[in-house]
Amino acid sequence: MRQSSLVVVANRLPVDDTVAPDGAFEWRRSPGGLVSALHPILHDKPATWVGWAGGTGDAPTLPDVDGIHLHTVPLSADDVREHYEGFANATLWPLYHDAVEQPVYHRRWWEAYQRVNRRFAEAAAQAAEPDAVVWVQDYHLQLVPGMLRALRPDLRIGFFLHVPFPPPELFMQLPRRAELLLGILGADLVGFQRSQAAHNFAQLANRVLKLPATDRRIAVDDRVVRIGAFPVSIDTAEMEALARRPEVVQRAQRLRRDLGDPQKVILSVDRMDYTKGIEQRLKAYSELIADGHVKVRDTVMVQVAVPSRERVEQYQILRDRVEREVGRINGEFGRVGEPAVHYLNQPFDRVELAALYRAADIMAVTPLRDGMNLVAKEYVAARVDDAGALVLSEFAGAAAEFQQAYLVNPHDLDGLKLTLMHALEASPQDVSSRMRAMRGHLRTHDIQAWATSYLNALVPGASPAA
Repeated sequence: MRQSSLVVVANRLPVDDTVAPDGAFEWRRSPGGLVSALHPILHDKPATWVGWAGGTGDAPTLPDVDGIHLHTVPLSADDVREHYEGFANATLWPLYHDAVEQPVYHRRWWEAYQRVNRRFAEAAAQAAEPDAVVWVQDYHLQLVPGMLRALRPDLRIGFFLHVPFPPPELFMQLPRRAELLLGILGADLVGFQRSQAAHNFAQLANRVLKLPATDRRIAVDDRVVRIGAFPVSIDTAEMEALARRPEVVQRAQRLRRDLGDPQKVILSVDRMDYTKGIEQRLKAYSELIADGHVKVRDTVMVQVAVPSRERVEQYQILRDRVEREVGRINGEFGRVGEPAVHYLNQPFDRVELAALYRAADIMAVTPLRDGMNLVAKEYVAARVDDAGALVLSEFAGAAAEFQQAYLVNPHDLDGLKLTLMHALEASPQDVSSRMRAMRGHLRTHDIQAWATSYLNALVPGASPAA
């Protein structure tokens, strides 16, 4: 099989299966996200992406995409149910997000997690040239670095966690905590979104594994594993260019007309996930209406909730609760042709998202916990007019970079209401000053800068970001 000097290992391949005009299925590169960050680097050298194509059964053979070789890892229906929906998203996801929902522990899920991680590690070992660099991504594959080091000790192995890493008192709940830590420590460099996550990880390595550890280095046998913060970002230039397109500007204007030409538009764009604070945000908005601080005709809220993990019971329950709350608010405060909340439970393409960002006076990004939250960064990038107010949760990773946002504790309902009112009533000068500062930061801390800083740190002798 083909081997590469750089191998990216992620749960999903950077392609989507789409239906061509003639009805045939074809595979196309996914827009945005990790693939946009790595594409310039992967395109310049022999590179392979190891991942799952999204279906069950035999792995499809896929053509190269923009010169990047795709190595497909097969998953069975049991693998998807027990590894992806089970251990990854019903055990690790809630645990790593402050146990907003109670994590569920099943021994068979752990067995599936081991089995699938081993499959990914073996695929990466086959795809990598001697002394190649392998970059493993995220919480689905935390055992891969250790397994891969056992298979291929010649490799330079990096691991990056896109979600938060919890404090020791939460992580200690995990029944197989030592095995998971050892799996991650198979890497030469472990990257996190925030320095606090690196600190948590170092504390656990010392407490659980009795390893000498600082917030930058952990001694493992005769190796030193380096750790650091590398905040992930977006393709800033791409979003700016999209937001400037005449059809996007026109679409934004039409959206405001369709919403009744209100004085203010509040927008939220989230995956349907219990970590995103959707219910708290809706409750705060409904209380602002009930208290008379907001009038439905003058202020409109648009809540986009993109479907997510719809086979997981917790997500089905959440969707029902959100839709009940939207119905209650509209039934109590809306009028014919004037709903208080415009609720959209559907995915949006990049053009429509950019238009929504341009149309919104207030962007409310208030997760209860988030590794980064790239929607906040997309909104800032899209506001090429230096307008628009970002209301941002203190518990999103983006808050460390966007100190000029209207920061809020989303668990504090009264504080959330006050912050929304502050943003709604802010002067254009205050809004513009804050937005210019955030946009200046984002231009120099885009997704290419993130990928380059991490990969430069992965080479011997480099130091991780502070």
